[in-house]
Amino acid sequence: MRDETPEQPAPLRSGLTTGSCATATSLAAARLLLCGAVEDAADIVLPKGRTVSMRLEYCRLLEQGAEAGIIKDAGDDPDVTHGALLYTQVRLSAEPGVRFFAGQGVGTVTRPGLVLGVGEPAINPVPRRMMLEHLTRLAGECSYSGGFEVTVNVRDGASLALKTMNPRLGILGGLSILGTSGIVRPFSCAAYIASIQQGIDVASTNGYRHLAACTGNASEDTMRRVYGLPEIALIEMGDFVGAVLKHVRKVPVAKLSLCGGFGKISKLAAGHMDLHSRHSSINLAQLADWADALGADTTLRQAILGANTSQQALALAHGQGVMLGNAVCQHAWAFARSIVPAQVEVEVFAIDRQGAIVGQAGVQR
Repeated sequence: MRDETPEQPAPLRSGLTTGSCATATSLAAARLLLCGAVEDAADIVLPKGRTVSMRLEYCRLLEQGAEAGIIKDAGDDPDVTHGALLYTQVRLSAEPGVRFFAGQGVGTVTRPGLVLGVGEPAINPVPRRMMLEHLTRLAGECSYSGGFEVTVNVRDGASLALKTMNPRLGILGGLSILGTSGIVRPFSCAAYIASIQQGIDVASTNGYRHLAACTGNASEDTMRRVYGLPEIALIEMGDFVGAVLKHVRKVPVAKLSLCGGFGKISKLAAGHMDLHSRHSSINLAQLADWADALGADTTLRQAILGANTSQQALALAHGQGVMLGNAVCQHAWAFARSIVPAQVEVEVFAIDRQGAIVGQAGVQR
């Protein structure tokens, strides 16, 4: 468990990706095999040229090969792999080159649409390249002409993967080994956005033409209830609606349904691409203006301005017969429509905390 966040603001600490961990452990294990050196740290070069030293938990010989382990440190990013033990086994082979294998807790790709082919271990291209470059450099230093078999493992990775989007993407059996820069930047959410993009790619490649992007479990349940969509067609976008709208421009589908809580959809209606409270807030004055355009009287307008939450503002409006939910969805639809290609049908649903639909727009059912 992480320590509590200090009360005094402080700079957020960066961490290192699972790809960096796999590179450090594979390098240490290979160096033990080729040089006989047991190390407590491994120095690696990140994709942009920065050198970092990563402390190892252990580095030891096996009956066939060697193994090194490291505790993943994600810094201050809320990463599911923070604190996990990542360990890599390396065997020497007569055949030159580097071959990668999924060990315990690392997934295998089972659906087309990802950057890796079906049947491949879920070790992404940049981590593969990092390991290949470091092992090739080591082989040159040691005048070694053979190759390496690299098996990456994550302790409890299969259970940790259930907290990620891997099962929905068709990556089964464990986690993915990720990273493009080697560094985890706190709250950058790059991995989450990448998962959204992968989800759209996988669904499209597998022939699903109607996707529903949802902010959470309640909105997913609503889309299942309304359309009976399978899990693969449900995109868990969280607060990152912008990632969905932008990616659909590259991978167009026939129909995109956006569904979220009324407050989240009101932020989209105001033109926000990130719906998290750190980046956008609910604008009660704008809700009051939209209600006013629907005929709200002065008393209702003032009540909306004084509301504690967007849900209270909605209840006040609907109680007076002012269909604020539909109006908000219409504004959200117009904003989404301005980004998504014309050939994609777009619709927007807003729900309350119980999952009931309280507004919709663009729906042609």
